[in-house]
Amino acid sequence: MSYTVRSLHADEWPRAKALRLEALRDPVAPIAFMETYESAVARPDSYWQERAERGAEGASGTQQIIAAGPDGEWVGTVTVVMEEAGTTDWAGLPVERFQGHLVGVYVQPGHRGIGLTEVLFDAALEWAWAQGAERVRLLVHEDNARALRAYRKAGFVETGVTTTLGPAPDERELELAVERPDPESDL
Repeated sequence: MSYTVRSLHADEWPRAKALRLEALRDPVAPIAFMETYESAVARPDSYWQERAERGAEGASGTQQIIAAGPDGEWVGTVTVVMEEAGTTDWAGLPVERFQGHLVGVYVQPGHRGIGLTEVLFDAALEWAWAQGAERVRLLVHEDNARALRAYRKAGFVETGVTTTLGPAPDERELELAVERPDPESDL
């Protein structure tokens, strides 16, 4: 696979913005992302600059990982947000351990099914483990079958935790997680 996977640089905010707007036009965007294309495109450049700075290489609380194809075009992304034990996350769930939370997962349709999501996740997990995370989790809509398959293939397993997000109380988000590897298991 001739892709480059690395952390975002703060000055790359225009490309990060373009990729996010593309993701929000994906057919599953209404159940995959917590914002709409219309709300995102209306945001000022200062929002996108600050967002990139918070998740850029060298940041400690958030890291955005991007994948560039052989021609340099950005074709995928995932962001890791670190969550402190004893707090409540953005969805209202209690955070019991220091953990990473994967959000904003997107791979362009022409680059899906080749293992790129797993490579992005490997980079995200490596970063989260380096921050001291005990586990890394994500939330996925129960009807997002494509994402569920990709996440399970990448080693994430359902924890049994579910939540509702948005206006439809009968729609559930499932929590999937991967535990920090035991360093002793490699010996």
